Amino acid sequence: MKVVIAGAGSVGTFIAADLARAGHDVTVVEVDGDRVAEALAAGEPTGVRWVTADACEVSEFARADVDKADVVAAVTGDDEDNLVISLLAKQEFGVPRVVARVNNPKNEWMFNEMWGVDVSVSTPHLLSALVEEAVSVGTLVRLLSFEGGRARLYEATLAETSPSVSKEIVDLGLPRNATVVAVLREGHVIVPRGDTLLHAADEVLVLTTPDAEDEVIRVLLG
Repeated sequence: MKVVIAGAGSVGTFIAADLARAGHDVTVVEVDGDRVAEALAAGEPTGVRWVTADACEVSEFARADVDKADVVAAVTGDDEDNLVISLLAKQEFGVPRVVARVNNPKNEWMFNEMWGVDVSVSTPHLLSALVEEAVSVGTLVRLLSFEGGRARLYEATLAETSPSVSKEIVDLGLPRNATVVAVLREGHVIVPRGDTLLHAADEVLVLTTPDAEDEVIRVLLG
């Protein structure tokens, strides 16, 4: 897979190193020439191509062969830049998958398909959700959004009184637009099947559309 990462801060550098170790073709685009020179001199991360360019400018961004990329990740520390980069990647270069970092949670509503974003990641929102997930029982907690919010990953920890306890997944009656993708039980991950029986204290991960959320709550939690 060919990946172009715009932004060589700590987030972009880590992602680049991780993907390169996994065998992917990774290019990092960074506007700060000194930052690029330091990375090249250090030789880290290994196996990564560096391009000194302003990813917000079409002609400069093109030097990273963005038109050949399978994925572009806009992970600079500036939301406006990430939106511009996402839009260019999608509209000018036709990149199939665009992932964007949200720095200010107040801007998350803009990171949608109109700006070319397929998946947005808001670290503050994710941390908030993980804190809530750690202490909440009997509530549905949103972890991630995909496709401009049209699909969402939720987590629910089942209480003793949850109507889904002691039921097999096939018998839950989940709406068509929702599916259980994993069950976490006593430190183990269970890949769910139709006959998987749910227990109290199970952490159930559900992928659903927003319109099915209320029904998922009713079925799982009551």
